[in-house]
Amino acid sequence: MSRSTTEATVARLQHSDIDWMSAALDNARRAESMGEVPVGAVLVRDGQHLADGWNRVIVDQDPTAHAEIVALRAAASKRENYRLPHTTLYVTLEPCSMCAGAIINARVQRVVYATADPKTGAAGSVFDILRHAQLNHRCEVTAGVLAEESAALLRDFFRMRR
Repeated sequence: MSRSTTEATVARLQHSDIDWMSAALDNARRAESMGEVPVGAVLVRDGQHLADGWNRVIVDQDPTAHAEIVALRAAASKRENYRLPHTTLYVTLEPCSMCAGAIINARVQRVVYATADPKTGAAGSVFDILRHAQLNHRCEVTAGVLAEESAALLRDFFRMRR
């Protein structure tokens, strides 16, 4: 592949990442409108939308109803398979250890997240479960896509709660 072809592919991926992360941010706003911590997710395969997720912990009274889990469950149900290979999960906040474990079990190929979580992040901030060498599956991880927008949404949400 020539250098210009590689650069064009990278530019296309970056543009696509921004578009999908924008959709995840819309889902985060949906969570916020329900009184939930504003975290949203979108699962994509081959450029096609598979599922959306947003935090539903309070609404569903379910401690596992994080945006990532909601999206993975919806996609698994739609595909009638708990394995979701060749997919990319876009999420507005770095996944926690619970979500990272589910991502690994679902065989998600790539995780793109907006802002790091320095308290519970499991994609490099506190733990690096998604890329742990001893696990039977590892994900590609891209961090920082629309990070400031996501961080501002979270900051504003918690500022209003104080």
